[in-house]
Amino acid sequence: MINLLRAIRFTFASAFVLGLLYPLFGCLIGWLLFPFSSQGSLMKAGREIVGSYLIAAPYKGPEWFAPRPSAVNYNGDGSGGSNDAPTSPALLQEVQANMRDVLKANPSLSAQNISPSMVESSASGLDPDIEFQDALDQIPRIAKATGMSEAWLRHLVESHVIEPRLGLYGVPMVNVNELNHALAQARKGNGS
Repeated sequence: MINLLRAIRFTFASAFVLGLLYPLFGCLIGWLLFPFSSQGSLMKAGREIVGSYLIAAPYKGPEWFAPRPSAVNYNGDGSGGSNDAPTSPALLQEVQANMRDVLKANPSLSAQNISPSMVESSASGLDPDIEFQDALDQIPRIAKATGMSEAWLRHLVESHVIEPRLGLYGVPMVNVNELNHALAQARKGNGS
């Protein structure tokens, strides 16, 4: 009987410490050390929340920079890739359909110039970053749709480049949410 009471007390004590105190301590440390990130890295226009710097949003229309394709339709509740194998016919069909969409939206591009990241969905399905070159490839379409100059749009993209970590890992990237937010602000101010 004594062992049973000890086991019950230990279970409740463990549940209290590991289920309540430890998570609260972790949240407190996050709020203190990383207040912006712990609040969701929210992107605001004035007081209005317009997105997150960390989760891609589906931008529709020729006037916006397009994010990578998403296997989960940009749904944060069900993040994940398609899990199709590289030899999967379903993956091939998806990539071919994405290739047709990219070529249709960007007639100045050829199939040989499209990078894999523009036609293959990211592992999470929510990645807001695209390669720097992918953003540059979209400039002619956006310039035509918005009336903004290609030179100004190039400057906008260049001002939002995220360099590879330590200059070693990966290629220069651009956060599409941040880029489209800046583009929307410029269009409101009629910047070009």
